[in-house]
Amino acid sequence: MEHRPSLDPAVAHTRRAVRDALADVRPGAVVVALSGGADSLALAAATAFEAPKRGMTLISATIDHGLQPGSDEVAEAAARQAERLGFDARVERVQVAGDGGPEASARIARYAALSRIARGADAAAVLVGHTRDDQAETVLLGLARGSGAASLQGMAPVADLDGIPLLRPLLDLPRETTRAACAAQGLEVWDDPHNTDPAYARVRVRTRVLPVLEAELGPGIAGALARTAEQLREDATAFAAMVDETIEDIVEHAEAGIAVSVAALAANPAALRHRIIRHVVAGEFGQSLSRAQTLEVARLVTEWTGQGPIDLPGCTARRVGARIVFTAARP
Repeated sequence: MEHRPSLDPAVAHTRRAVRDALADVRPGAVVVALSGGADSLALAAATAFEAPKRGMTLISATIDHGLQPGSDEVAEAAARQAERLGFDARVERVQVAGDGGPEASARIARYAALSRIARGADAAAVLVGHTRDDQAETVLLGLARGSGAASLQGMAPVADLDGIPLLRPLLDLPRETTRAACAAQGLEVWDDPHNTDPAYARVRVRTRVLPVLEAELGPGIAGALARTAEQLREDATAFAAMVDETIEDIVEHAEAGIAVSVAALAANPAALRHRIIRHVVAGEFGQSLSRAQTLEVARLVTEWTGQGPIDLPGCTARRVGARIVFTAARP
């Protein structure tokens, strides 16, 4: 009997993750974001194996941010590997604006380019190579910002990119698995020097904070943080459904704005009350409220002593009889 070589476990894990992620995606083109690093290369190789079996065509998108010398050569090398894997390799060079810091600016430019490529190809999905370690870093950064449960939810396995599904198939796999998968398949990994530069907060979390947590609290911290994010996303989904159901009964249109019943807000638990307030402002005026702003509005319900209007981003909140009325801010 002919002996078949066993499939490397890391390769098997990445392929299974991609197969599961593509299960509900319509046939068509799939775009894989490819930097040349271990995570995106392992994702590209797994997608090259799984997607054609579902009648999908392969497009790789390598975004050259031009932030370091030789970035064009790195992008072309990544594209050549993609072509060897069977991809229609695309390289797009972008200008990174200075607003919001280099990391945020580069991310905005990258996703805008991915969206253009995907829409131009009528793609069924865009795949990115975030891993469990990336998720853990994201949760810790959100915790440091103190911005509440929304930031602690981390990255969702399925998101939306201008109407196109954005998939993160490797979100349950550790970074060591993607590197092992690349080694097993003979893929040449590029190590981004920015990933070891302590000037970036994410790098400090990766190289300093997480190792200390592992040393002091024991192994498995990254997995625990990722599980926490998943549980918070489940809670957020349930809360969102409750908010949508409740808002239909307690919100009414008012002149130049929207009004919410004080009695109905008071009858709800604080967590739901605060979410309703944030939801109303976001939905009607396209603005996000801070924790302090949300609590100030909530006091119009629970600690009413005749206080006047509250200026908020894009609107003003005031108590008028048995209602909280939100009106658009004057230009």
